[in-house]
Amino acid sequence: MSRLPSITDVDGITVGHWTDVEARTGCTVVLPPPDTIASCEVRGGAPGTRGTDILQPGTIIEVAHAIVLTGGSAFGLASAGGVERYFEERGIGSEIGPVRVPTVPAAVIFDLGVGDPSRRPGADEGYAACIVASADVAEGSVGVGTGATVAKLWGPERAVPGGVGTWAARDGELVVGALVVVNAVGEIVDEDGSILRSPRLEPGERREDLVEQLGSSAAANTTLAVVATNAALSKEDVRRLASIGNDVFDIAIRPAHTIYDGDTVFALATQEVDASFEQVAVSVEAAVTTAIRRAVTRDDGADAAGA
Repeated sequence: MSRLPSITDVDGITVGHWTDVEARTGCTVVLPPPDTIASCEVRGGAPGTRGTDILQPGTIIEVAHAIVLTGGSAFGLASAGGVERYFEERGIGSEIGPVRVPTVPAAVIFDLGVGDPSRRPGADEGYAACIVASADVAEGSVGVGTGATVAKLWGPERAVPGGVGTWAARDGELVVGALVVVNAVGEIVDEDGSILRSPRLEPGERREDLVEQLGSSAAANTTLAVVATNAALSKEDVRRLASIGNDVFDIAIRPAHTIYDGDTVFALATQEVDASFEQVAVSVEAAVTTAIRRAVTRDDGADAAGA
């Protein structure tokens, strides 16, 4: 059976998950090929990030050697250290003085309320995710998506599972792919406008009855994405690509970018295909929205546990 479209349809990109099913947390790494231009946009009121400033246009570094998406809230940022060690051992990084320094930006979701909050991804777990990275991408409750939940408008006690999803769109040789972890305050909206994932209801309750019962969402959310293309783009255009990815969240997540979300989109361009920015931009919606919806409807986590 042929593999479904995913972010790894962009040649050279691989993805690795590390999953702790018992503690309901994990981390995911996206490894691009050499010389991939990277940028990002951080949006929402509760971000948790590492190394994102260097990805902005006008800075000295244009490439990223990995993107880390992790659970464990701010504690989970330690997993990026293990990814740095993975590259250091292989002599990969930007030459700065006497050493090569890998660029490994990271962003977190808050999943400490659903499992064991004392167990979070760290350096060894980030390293382990790199070791198993491949072109086959598990979806659902796996890696960074293990403890993800959505539809918390009426409080975390009504949340339903989120997860990781991926998809890719093609236009001739041009490929635009996305990997998204959905841990949002908002509900997930299907292509026809119906609610795909709404808050958990008690017997006899209707979603419409909850409108006057909005609960505290707390800063326990966030949707993270990596949008990748094989197009040759400047760093400024890669930054614009990340912004479009964030805009697309609003189509499939309502509401998105709230004060309780730390929504962040990383963008990668592998410089393989000549294409205009406009050609790339028109494919972002299909890749990101489909990845979001697959994140809450797929579950390959059982097969990937312990990866």
